[in-house]
Amino acid sequence: MPRATSSKPKILIVLHQENSSPGRVGHMLIEEGFELDIRRPPLGDALPETLDGHAGTVVFGGPMSANDEDEFVRRETNWLEIPLRENRPCLGICLGAQMLVNHLGGKVEGHGEGLVEIGWYPLKATEAGRKLMHWPEMVYQFHREGFSLPRDATLLATAETYPNQAFRYGDNAWGIQFHGELTRVMMQRWVVRGAHRFELPGAQPGRDHLGGRLIWDMHLKRWLDEFLRMVFGTPAVR
Repeated sequence: MPRATSSKPKILIVLHQENSSPGRVGHMLIEEGFELDIRRPPLGDALPETLDGHAGTVVFGGPMSANDEDEFVRRETNWLEIPLRENRPCLGICLGAQMLVNHLGGKVEGHGEGLVEIGWYPLKATEAGRKLMHWPEMVYQFHREGFSLPRDATLLATAETYPNQAFRYGDNAWGIQFHGELTRVMMQRWVVRGAHRFELPGAQPGRDHLGGRLIWDMHLKRWLDEFLRMVFGTPAVR
């Protein structure tokens, strides 16, 4: 018998490590009726030449820099022309947002005083951001570099150490510096594997990562669900 094909619209998921997961972003998209098409360019996976067969894409974070000279970093950064040209919903998270910024002619670099954001930090929505939705007051961060605001982009949320935290470009492209996708298991893994970074200036100790989750994660999760619905909509699945 011929193999049945899914009628669910697909979201292209771009990950950067063998064991990386789309976490709650993946869970929420599946619950909304999407199918996930997971690709890992650092492991040799190709990216599609068109998104005609996809309802959008999410490019996730990773330990590398958007400024690295690795072939896959350059390839991914250039590939972002496709969702922009085809007007498909495109969301970049942390590294994904920084790749989008580089593609749009912006700049990705570390803090002038060497400060990092690793842990829970306050977030403040701009007027443009408040018009779109309610934003969480605290978000989870895990980065050593930030980004400038690309030309013609709209800043949606800001913070003290790294002022550009979320932006929208055109009608379909979004970038966020912080992480709403982490499940509890993912955060525990990050705290264990990233413990050496807690000594960096501005970073918080591991106990504060997990303790802060008990207080602020429910608000971040609620925001993420609303945000994904805004970016990708709800598909009509046959």
